[in-house]
Amino acid sequence: MLLSSCASTSRVAAVLPKAEPVLYEWYGEGLQGPVKVDIVLDEQIAYVTIGGEDAGWSYLATGLPKYATPTGSFKILEKVVDKHSNLWGVIKDEYGTTVNSDARNGRDPVPPGGRFMGAQMPYWMRLTNSGIGMHVGVIPQPGLPASHGCIRLPRGFAIELFSVVKLGTPVTIRGSTPYARDYNLSRATGAVSSDAIVAMSTLR
Repeated sequence: MLLSSCASTSRVAAVLPKAEPVLYEWYGEGLQGPVKVDIVLDEQIAYVTIGGEDAGWSYLATGLPKYATPTGSFKILEKVVDKHSNLWGVIKDEYGTTVNSDARNGRDPVPPGGRFMGAQMPYWMRLTNSGIGMHVGVIPQPGLPASHGCIRLPRGFAIELFSVVKLGTPVTIRGSTPYARDYNLSRATGAVSSDAIVAMSTLR
C-alpha cells in the first residue's frame, strides 16, 4: 500500500509544471528619498535603496566576458520607455525572414531588399554615451551573464525601477563578471522567465 502511494505521488510530481525561479522582489512602495542602484557583477544581482532603505533586489544579466559590462560609478543619462538598439538586432531578407538573429548594425551584411531591425530594449535607462544601459531583457540563467554589455532586467522590476529613478540617479557597478562556461548551453537549458518579452538573441 505504501509503495503504491509513493508511485502515485511520483507520477503526479512528474506532470506538475516546473516552478520558475524568483527573479526579483520589490518593496519600495511608499518609500521616499534619493534612489541608489548597486549592481554586483559577481552575483549578477542589483540592489536598490530609496532614502537609505532597502527597496528591492533583482537578478540581472550583464555582458559576457567578450562584451564585458563596465564597472564604476555612473548616472542615468536618459530614460526611454520604447527603445530600440541602433547597434544590435536582427537582419531580415526581402520576404521578412530572419537571416541573422544576432546582427551588429554596419558590420553584418544585409541582403538586397533586406533590412536591419534594432533589438527592443523597453524601459531603457542609459548609463554611458557608448550605449550601455539597463532595460527589460531575458535572464536565461540567473547568476550568469548573457548580454552584449547592457544590463538586462526582468520586466516587472524594470518597470518599478524606471518609475522611481530620475536623470542623474547614481548607479554603481562593481565586482567581476562570472565566466559563462558555455553560452550556447546556457541559452538552451537556462530558466527563462515568462516576464521577459523579447528573444534573448535580439537583445543587447
